[in-house]
Amino acid sequence: MASELYLITPPRLPDVAAFCEELGAALDAGPVACLQLRLKDVEDDEILRAADAVLPVCHARGVPLLMNDRPDLGVKSGCDGCHVGQDDTPYAQARRLMGPGAQIGVTCKASRHLAMEAGEAGADYVAFGAFFPSGTKATTTQASIEVLGWWSEMMTVPSVAIGGITADNCRPLVEAGADFLAVIGAVWGHPDGAAAGVRAFEGPLKG
Repeated sequence: MASELYLITPPRLPDVAAFCEELGAALDAGPVACLQLRLKDVEDDEILRAADAVLPVCHARGVPLLMNDRPDLGVKSGCDGCHVGQDDTPYAQARRLMGPGAQIGVTCKASRHLAMEAGEAGADYVAFGAFFPSGTKATTTQASIEVLGWWSEMMTVPSVAIGGITADNCRPLVEAGADFLAVIGAVWGHPDGAAAGVRAFEGPLKG
């Protein structure tokens, strides 16, 4: 069993040009399935400017860019898809906005019911978590690793594991059947830089 890396940006990008340089190094360091642009507490214009800068860095390396929460901004910026939570734009509305070819994933926390609904509605992936305490987002729901195994046996729709995932603690998630591991701090906060953060996952991702 093997998993792939699903990168999420830090919640703030005070220097977009510097981030793009670091992002390029990270994407060159090892296989990354996609990047989610997840900026919090910033204006729409700032999100669009960031997307405009980040998109060519991703596309030059064949990595799709997904917009967090806002399919409307995803359309405006030319993103490849979006990720929506339970309190964000509903999946059906996101699909109407972004079209049939967009990659759209749905946060399902620890709920098997929500995951089944999202999968049956046509979501490209479902996200479960949090599995570990996160330094990026307050943990409102603790997910059990068993839900990943149940999902991989039941459905062909890919699963994303999220929440405090590091190269040191991810092996049980890989072995349980997570198709993707969503990572923020373990890459962008790596003491030797984001590229080293990506390389650190190379062994654990193989399961």
